[in-house]
Amino acid sequence: MARRDVIAEKLTKAFAPANLEVMDEIPPARRAAGGRGNSFQGVYCGGGVSRKSRLDRHRMINETLVGELEGGVHALAIHASAPGEGGA
Repeated sequence: MARRDVIAEKLTKAFAPANLEVMDEIPPARRAAGGRGNSFQGVYCGGGVSRKSRLDRHRMINETLVGELEGGVHALAIHASAPGEGGA
């Protein structure tokens, strides 16, 4: 399973988001050469972290993805918002 899919699956299981998009930010040339991504952007809305502060949301997401962050993910940009906040 692709790393992007693992990240999406873990976030879905942990938080049941209303909206989730995980994008692999690997450059197209590297992707075409069969490269694997290690930089991701996640857009997340709602679910199990809606009533938390933004800082707490990021902490919870980082805790959920600790294995990926320690196992080769170089960067993870998180855009976590609650319904009605915008940004997701």
